[in-house]
Amino acid sequence: MVKEQKNEVMEKIVSLSKRRGFIYQGSEIYGGLAGTWDYGPLGVALKKNIENLWWRMFVDSRDDMYGIDSAILMKPKVWEASGHVGGFSDPLVEDKKTKRRYRADHLLEEAGVNPSGMTLDEMGEKIKELKIKSADGNELSTPQQFNMMFRTSVGSVEGEDTTVYLRPETAQGMFVNFKNIIDSFHPRLPFGIAQIGKSFRNEIAPRDFIFRVRELEIMEFEYFVKEAEWKERFEYWLGQMRLWFTALGFSSEDIREVEIPDGERAHYSSRTVDFHFKFPHKFDEIAGFAYRTDFDLQNHIKHSGADLNYLDPVTNEKSVPHALEPTFGLGRHVLAVLTKAYTEDELGGEPRMYLKFPPNLAPIKVAVFPLLKNKPELVAKAREVYGVLKKEFGAVIFDDNGNIGKRYRRQDEVGTPFCITVDFDTLGQGDDSSLKDTVTVRDRDSGKQERVAISELHMILQTKLSL
Repeated sequence: MVKEQKNEVMEKIVSLSKRRGFIYQGSEIYGGLAGTWDYGPLGVALKKNIENLWWRMFVDSRDDMYGIDSAILMKPKVWEASGHVGGFSDPLVEDKKTKRRYRADHLLEEAGVNPSGMTLDEMGEKIKELKIKSADGNELSTPQQFNMMFRTSVGSVEGEDTTVYLRPETAQGMFVNFKNIIDSFHPRLPFGIAQIGKSFRNEIAPRDFIFRVRELEIMEFEYFVKEAEWKERFEYWLGQMRLWFTALGFSSEDIREVEIPDGERAHYSSRTVDFHFKFPHKFDEIAGFAYRTDFDLQNHIKHSGADLNYLDPVTNEKSVPHALEPTFGLGRHVLAVLTKAYTEDELGGEPRMYLKFPPNLAPIKVAVFPLLKNKPELVAKAREVYGVLKKEFGAVIFDDNGNIGKRYRRQDEVGTPFCITVDFDTLGQGDDSSLKDTVTVRDRDSGKQERVAISELHMILQTKLSL
């Protein structure tokens, strides 16, 4: 029953996302491509709001962080040095009849088995023991490792092309630019290099809407520290990550911290803490924090021959810094914010569904209406108010489609915090002449309306929106 309710919530979010222009299936008119999604006008606005908030908190507000935007295509040696060519893989099983592919570890998890630390042979034996079949009821193949990197080639002459990979992570772009940042800006330890960018993973079984996809965006930074200071800095950044989730409006019940034990961490990590969010399908990873030691810089020194040492300007001592890596999945953040915002209640005795976004994350901040669309004087005044607010707040729309009640419900559904209505009182044509040059401001969450002077509208909205 609980699982059915969770699936129902996810289905409602997926339906709303398409209907209201948040997220569409990739290549939909051709039947869609699994694991790919297109962000519509409201989806891209929500995504940008999350990105901008993250960048302000972790980059712009600090004097120890340097932003970059590295290339997606990199020399193959980068991925040899990072260990991805030989070790970036997932356990794959196939339906022996249909050849449909599955993640062996996911099948075991769904059967109530923790596959962490299992070898491929052990997974295969457990699948046989539990008599796990494919979705079509067929027998599954023996598990094998499947490299998740997408291959492509560069070159203009046939036979001389060079194999390259679409990057499976953004981290290496920061490590290979470590020397450039040192040479250009001469930062003092500790300091960080941050970026937001796309990564590509050839997922065997994309699922759960935009949670597990083949083309994803990551917000992350590598924070370089002296080895002796890593524990202290680790605790500091754990605290900062907790503050980030609070800034998104998440509560302590929404987030779990999971310490990853020995034997289950990534090959480069000496300590990892994952952050799990209460998604509709289950508590699952939304962010991770790893202590990567000096693994990456040392390997790039070995494979490239470049000097990636840091020279302390005070002691003149050279050392290879260690890296702390907070990583945030942007698509998963979008899904988490949508999940947290999704609300069902009653308003005016009628059921209502709305998105309770924090005002700073809402893709539309304010909607402006004329009370009636067939009254030119109301439309003209509403357009005037709209024009002023549009210049100031940007994410403002004008809406005169349908009756006023339907407009309110439509804006509730996309999470618009405030709706402004220009009526006959605004024009001084109502019963109370003192209401001339005022408008009604409706609050999304409560449905309550208040009368506000147009001259004070900017200041009041600025306070309400916390801009």
